[in-house]
Amino acid sequence: MPKTKTFSIATAGCNFKCGFCQNWQISQADHTNSPTGKILTPEDAVETAIRSGCASIAYTYTEPTIFFEYSYDIAKLAKGSGLSNVYVTNGYMGKEALEKISPYLNAANIDLKSFDESFYRDICKASLQPVLDTIKRMKSLGIWIEITTLLITGLNDSHKELEQIAGFIAGVDKNIPWHISRFRPDYRFQDIDYTPIESMESAMQIGKKAGLMHVHLGNI
Repeated sequence: MPKTKTFSIATAGCNFKCGFCQNWQISQADHTNSPTGKILTPEDAVETAIRSGCASIAYTYTEPTIFFEYSYDIAKLAKGSGLSNVYVTNGYMGKEALEKISPYLNAANIDLKSFDESFYRDICKASLQPVLDTIKRMKSLGIWIEITTLLITGLNDSHKELEQIAGFIAGVDKNIPWHISRFRPDYRFQDIDYTPIESMESAMQIGKKAGLMHVHLGNI
């Protein structure tokens, strides 16, 4: 839905613990740094989105799986009011949750942070395979999907790994857009510099060589 506005909402919390998170103030919130929020009922969310001239509601910033019941209640109302629903997600969700939300979920942008299990285990405190399963499952359910990879120097930017990521996406569908996003020093990864533009452009070429039709560079 290009050139339309989306109404973006989130709650605090995440099922990942990424040291490079760029929304860590809310995704990694706990009792020591709990952010202030406000009450927003599902009805209020839909009404505000419509009043704001938005065509969709995005569940984003943290991880929508964490506030699944809330997003599900909103999504049902939103669809009934003619709005689309979008998950911006790490893809770490069970089959049952995805199938339950799928009738109301129009699109998802899924982070494929790496193609290395040790990266997911050591840095995200999670696992790779469930993310790959979610990507394929979303595609089979008819949900519009796009993939984002945050490129971090020395951690997930090797040619081999980028070829694996691009090859996996192409194996699902070469028309899936791949967003390669530039890292900036943040949270616990202050000692790693901004991703060089040359690395970004190299990753783009790897994506195109794999046959991907839509490769985009972000945060540059």
